[in-house]
Amino acid sequence: MAGASVLPPAEVLLSKRVQEMALNGEQPPAPYVSRNDYDATEDDYSTVSAIPIIDLGILSSSKASTEEYEEELMKLKSALQSWGCFQAIGHGISSSFLDKIIQVAREFFEQPMEEKKKYSKTVVEFEGYGADPVPEEGQSLDWSDRLFLDVDPKDLQKFKFWPESPACFREVLKEYTEKTKMLTELTSKAMAKSLNLDENCFLNQFGERSILQARFNYYSKCQRPDIILGLKPHADGSGYTSLLQDDIGLQVFNEDKWHTVPKVPHAILILMGDQMEIITNGVYKSPVHRVLSNSERDRISIAMFYTPEKGKEIGPEEGLVGGERPRLFKKVKDYADIHWGYYQRGMRALHTAEA
Repeated sequence: MAGASVLPPAEVLLSKRVQEMALNGEQPPAPYVSRNDYDATEDDYSTVSAIPIIDLGILSSSKASTEEYEEELMKLKSALQSWGCFQAIGHGISSSFLDKIIQVAREFFEQPMEEKKKYSKTVVEFEGYGADPVPEEGQSLDWSDRLFLDVDPKDLQKFKFWPESPACFREVLKEYTEKTKMLTELTSKAMAKSLNLDENCFLNQFGERSILQARFNYYSKCQRPDIILGLKPHADGSGYTSLLQDDIGLQVFNEDKWHTVPKVPHAILILMGDQMEIITNGVYKSPVHRVLSNSERDRISIAMFYTPEKGKEIGPEEGLVGGERPRLFKKVKDYADIHWGYYQRGMRALHTAEA
C-alpha cells in the first residue's frame, strides 16, 4: 500500500548500534517499545531501596569476633532469602581498580564506531560487540549495546573479540577476571556457611572448570524512557552474577514492586541466578530484574556471570532437602542453554527444573 510504513525487521535494527541511533538523535524504533504508558511513571527512580549491604571482609577475616561474624552471616542469609541479592563491600578489590575498569569500559564505548566494529558479532552470535541475538518475534529489543566475552577457563578466550584499544583493556580485564575468581570463591564459601553446609559444597557443584563470562553494557541516553527499557525484565541463567555499575538504573522486582538498586560507591552487587535457586533447593531466590533507560545520562555496567562447568550436573544440596523442605528441583545440566531459549521468548525457565 502506498505510503504505508514498513517496520524494519529486528535483524536490520540489531545490525545497527543503539549508541549510533542515540548520537544521531533518532527516535527509538517501534521494536524497542517494551512498556505501556500505564506501566511507566515519572517516579520510576524514586523507590531507591535499601538492598542489604554485606561486608565480605568480616566473613573472610580471622580477626572478626565470633559475634560479628555470626551477625554478618545471618544478614547474608536473610538478604538472599528475601531479595536474592546483596551489595558486597569489603570484597578485597581496590576502589582505584574498580574505577579503572569502569573507565576502560567507557573509553571502549566512546571510541569511533569503526574501531568498535572490529570486534563485532553477527546478529546470531553471542560473543563479541553488538546486541544480544535476535529474540523471537514479538519480543522487544533492548536500548543498549554490549561487549560479551568468555574470560575463564582461559582456553575459552577468543581474542578476536577482545579489544586492543584502549591499549590496557586486555590486561585490565585479565586482572579483573582473577579478582572476580577470588570473589566468587569467597562468596560461595560464605553462602554455604550461611546455610550450615560444608563451605566447599557450592564450589564443588560448579566444578573445576566453572565458567566466567564478562558483559560490558553501555546504556545510551534515550528520548523515551517512559516506554523504552535498557534491558528487559529477566532472571539470570547463571549460578550467580557480580555486577559493577557506575550509576543507578538497575531495578529488582520484590514483593510485587520494582526497586531501584542504589549506587553504593565501589560496592559489587551479587545477584543470584536460577542455578543457585536450584542448588539451594529454593532457599535463595533468583530475582527478576531490569534496567531503565534515562533521557539525561548514559550508564556503564560490568556483569560477570559465574556458571557451573559445561556438561556438569547440578541439583539441590542434600543438606537442604528433607523434613519440612521437600525436593523442589531435579538435577539438571547446561541449564544456561535452556534458560537462553526461554529468555528469547520473554519467559522464565525455572519451571523446567522443577522436581
